[in-house]
Amino acid sequence: MTTTRIDIQIRFGDVDMLRHVNNVNLQHYFDLGKSDFLRTVLGGFVQRGEGSELITASTATSYLAQTRLDDHIYALTRLEKIGNKSFTLFQQLINAATGAVHAESRTVMVAFDFTLQQPVAIQPSWREAFEQAMREEDRPAL
Repeated sequence: MTTTRIDIQIRFGDVDMLRHVNNVNLQHYFDLGKSDFLRTVLGGFVQRGEGSELITASTATSYLAQTRLDDHIYALTRLEKIGNKSFTLFQQLINAATGAVHAESRTVMVAFDFTLQQPVAIQPSWREAFEQAMREEDRPAL
């Protein structure tokens, strides 16, 4: 499945003095979505020592609605674009009760070789899995 969904557990400590989930914590929720997506699409999470690893090069987030302690939200994550050395994920945090989108984020992740200290081409096995995920996304709904 190309678009992954993970339910988010909002913790008491995620809420700030304004009684809403702090924006920094929303980024943690997006990170949970990224981890779930990579596990689902790549068949496991990327581990050190596999030649190249992933780093975040850019993140842009729009905050559309406040998230509160009692909200039930989930993160949707999908692959938006594949490049030679990077790929872009699009994510949304959605209120399960209302369907309202609370936040959206785009993240550019780069394949990086820590020994060479430079970006490298996406591993062929990753590219194949990402391309398969994109093909699945293009299929019409049944």
